[in-house]
Amino acid sequence: MIEVFKTNVNKASQAKMLIDQIHSIFENHEANFDLEDCDKILRVKCRSGFIQPSLFISLLNDFGFQAEVLPDNHVAA
Repeated sequence: MIEVFKTNVNKASQAKMLIDQIHSIFENHEANFDLEDCDKILRVKCRSGFIQPSLFISLLNDFGFQAEVLPDNHVAA
């Protein structure tokens, strides 16, 4: 399963720190940012099971960032 979030992360150093946090906390997940996208996309892929978006939103909030799930119709194929 893949979930896509709109964020306000705008620096590569911030994105790296958050990805490191995600990978250390959520073992079966892969994450990456697309800071070139106007929505500063965070993509999270779960290798097994479902993604709980609220956990990722809370994690980003804990570090002072905002995140919200992008609707499926917003994501380009």
